[in-house]
Amino acid sequence: MAKAPAPVKSAVPARHLADPFLSLRQEMDQLFDRFTGGFGFSALPRLFDLAPASASLAEFAVPAVDVTEDDKAYTIAAELPGLDEKNVEISVNDDVLVLKGEKKQEREEKDANYHLSERNYGAFQRSFALPANANAAAIEAHFAKGVLTVTVPKKPEAQAATRRIEVKPAA
Repeated sequence: MAKAPAPVKSAVPARHLADPFLSLRQEMDQLFDRFTGGFGFSALPRLFDLAPASASLAEFAVPAVDVTEDDKAYTIAAELPGLDEKNVEISVNDDVLVLKGEKKQEREEKDANYHLSERNYGAFQRSFALPANANAAAIEAHFAKGVLTVTVPKKPEAQAATRRIEVKPAA
């Protein structure tokens, strides 16, 4: 019995696995291209192509956050470039710390030959479950140079209960 070679499918690029919406978009683009190709239309503009200004807002949707812990407190530092403290809201509800923010950019240029007006908006929300030893009533927040720093102190009994144990070499 002769063996016929099995058809080999090309591997899906890793970026499609990371972004399923990109894969769906490309399939929809191909469908529209096939539909409009027979009628003499030029390719339709892509609705979801991001302009450089919009790309920065897409990255803004999930700000980078560092969470650290020491003996006395937990510290959350969020990078929020282009924002100031009046555009940030912090709340605690049912032992969940919520950081919210909104960025609005407007730019307008006028010249004798053109008028340019751009508006970009972006918002984010991050939530953090507070540990049982967190003192939610004493949370403090500071904003400087595009970095929001939230300090969540530990309850006094949690601070006193921490004891460092020395590790000794085997005898």
